[in-house]
Amino acid sequence: MNKEQAFSFLDRLAKGIAETFGKQCETLIHDMTVKGHPIVAIYNGEVTGREVGSIVDVLGSTRDVNEVLTEVDFINYLVIRPDGRQIKSSTFQLAGEDYKYALGINFDFTDLVQANKMLINLMNVGGDLQNAIWQAGEGMMSSLFEESLALIGKPIEDLNKQDRLKLIKLLKQKNLFEMHKSVPYVSEKLNVSRYTIYNYLKELDEEE
Repeated sequence: MNKEQAFSFLDRLAKGIAETFGKQCETLIHDMTVKGHPIVAIYNGEVTGREVGSIVDVLGSTRDVNEVLTEVDFINYLVIRPDGRQIKSSTFQLAGEDYKYALGINFDFTDLVQANKMLINLMNVGGDLQNAIWQAGEGMMSSLFEESLALIGKPIEDLNKQDRLKLIKLLKQKNLFEMHKSVPYVSEKLNVSRYTIYNYLKELDEEE
């Protein structure tokens, strides 16, 4: 492949990539045989504000590059432009007997970063609703239980069956047993089985 063919191929490739990925994707060709490595073709140059003939690199600098580095491909590296915009940058080298070109691809993803931040904010939640409801219900059950126990006038360990029945009746009147997981809660507080609580509730229903 001679110099003209190499340039034609890279030019078609650069143009195709730019059209495929849109206005945020700048593609360009550097002539690496000329001092300053000027741009000889560029598409979507508004990404970095450069044009054909420019010797400014993607970093916004005109410093000379070590010749050793002109033999190396740099793929998918982050570039922070002087104006703060963020770019994914790749450079591919193509050399022949009388030519040396570099194909550059620079994708500006600054807007995507901002969009991602918005999505993260939109998806931010305060916690699991089911757990929140359970915790709120548990707090309410705790208050109702302590209020009812105070009316009995004895500590839990001193309660006999009749005391527990009175307590269950008070809790039932306060609609505690309409709450989710109320039976397991009360059984744990009274240190009895859930079956016992269900039996107490059954006895109260039969009395009524």
